[in-house]
Amino acid sequence: WVASLTRRASSSVEFLQKKGVKVIAVDEKLNVTYEESVNFDKELPEFGTQGGVHVHSDKLTVTSPVLMWVKALDIILEKMKSSGFNFSQVKALSGAGQQHGSVYWKRGACKTLKNLSPDLPLHQQLKFSFSLSDCPIWMDSSTTVECRNLEKAVKGAQNLSDITGSRAYELSNFAASLFLGSYTPIDYGDGSGMNLLNIRKKSWSQLCLDACAPELEEKLGPAVPSSSVLGPISSYHVQRYGFNSECKVIAFTGDNPASLAGMRLEEGDIAVSLGTSDTLFLWIKEPTPALEGHIFCNPVNSQEYMALLCFKNGSLMREKVRDESASGSWDEFSIALRSTEIGNCGNLGFYFDVMEITPETTGRHRFNADNQKVSNFPKEMEIRALIEGQFMAKRIHAEKLGYRIVPRTKILATGGASHNRDILQVLSDVFNAPVYTIETANSACLGCAYRAIHGVAIGENISFTDVVKLAPEPRLAAVPTAGAAQVSTSGGKGEREGMEPFPDSFCNQSYLSILCVKPSKSQACISEIMSPVLRRL
Repeated sequence: WVASLTRRASSSVEFLQKKGVKVIAVDEKLNVTYEESVNFDKELPEFGTQGGVHVHSDKLTVTSPVLMWVKALDIILEKMKSSGFNFSQVKALSGAGQQHGSVYWKRGACKTLKNLSPDLPLHQQLKFSFSLSDCPIWMDSSTTVECRNLEKAVKGAQNLSDITGSRAYELSNFAASLFLGSYTPIDYGDGSGMNLLNIRKKSWSQLCLDACAPELEEKLGPAVPSSSVLGPISSYHVQRYGFNSECKVIAFTGDNPASLAGMRLEEGDIAVSLGTSDTLFLWIKEPTPALEGHIFCNPVNSQEYMALLCFKNGSLMREKVRDESASGSWDEFSIALRSTEIGNCGNLGFYFDVMEITPETTGRHRFNADNQKVSNFPKEMEIRALIEGQFMAKRIHAEKLGYRIVPRTKILATGGASHNRDILQVLSDVFNAPVYTIETANSACLGCAYRAIHGVAIGENISFTDVVKLAPEPRLAAVPTAGAAQVSTSGGKGEREGMEPFPDSFCNQSYLSILCVKPSKSQACISEIMSPVLRRL
């Protein structure tokens, strides 16, 4: 994963993400002026990835070739150079990398980074610099034993969550190193996704470090605030691409903290990132760690926090059902959503082709309105069952963590699927709240452009809020369908009329009741699948 950049008159972001590298430029008024990308599968076929990854035969181990990431950076920088992009006006750069993706440098790699030749691309010079050629990424679920051992070492999953922000689950300073020309520290935002950082003290937990490996603190180095200036860009990029030698490298962070910055989330709002994985997150003042979800240090205010729920079966799952039920066409997919009823006539589905995080389960589970488990649905019904089921799960798990939909609540949607207005309509109906989108679907890239500007401005005591004042306002994309919120509840004080939190028992958590469709006996079937999992979390 990689990076982000900012210019004297504008900012740009490079972003090495799950499927490729992305770059954005914004001017001094925060308008996006340049975008480019590289797709791993299409433009780097020699690495043989699907969706940018290698899924191993055990279906649990998922990795990506580290040199593919490096070569993708080479390609996108060359694209920028060929397009006439003026690197000399870049004032600072920052970036985002996928959290839970780990790169392992060989001893001595730092020397190589400091002595790169501008005559050669990075991937040719760094091919012998990594201990692992294929690196575990966010989708990997092969370390269950190690996760349980870590929890045991700190006297339980809840204790681990209290310290680090989450229980153990199966880093992006790597990308910053490629621009700085040296090893770089991990920021608080990315570090708080590692089960090693004490999120309150903002330092590595010795208890967690000791449970993992000897001399680990020395290898990690101290964690730093996300707005930290790491130093000037390396001479390699100055000589090869014409960067200004005074261009500053701002600490890189994880993709999820970067998205919070890009969406300028406010208290009371919910952000939904509809990408390869789907994420739900919000800004909070006081951390309340639980056994599901994650708490991270806030990337734009180091004294506050953000909460996150992650769902692995996101866009890749939607794309699979699109290919199976809509002839690979998003237009047909949208027609199916528009032509089927809200609530899908009582037919419910949950789709987990890979081991899900929230809840921890796999398989495709379909139930009709007569409490019967079925092996398939008609194509249109399948599509609505998928989308409604995905958003129902998000609301259920959010409310288990104490989130409440209030009158001022708005949903900020980003990621590839946020371009699809019919998908957003279902999201609005499920949460009974208006849905907004930002100008670009690449919120993590945009967030890093803002963070790069903030990193330069923070020395002048300029807040992040002041930095993003000129950013375009979110655009209204969908409002709840009339009748979707007519739930027979009294509602609590301050809550949106007609809405109430889901009760703890999944048996009573019917998506049909949310959408004003007469509940069916299929609720009991769903509970058979989900309740045992929810009790474990």
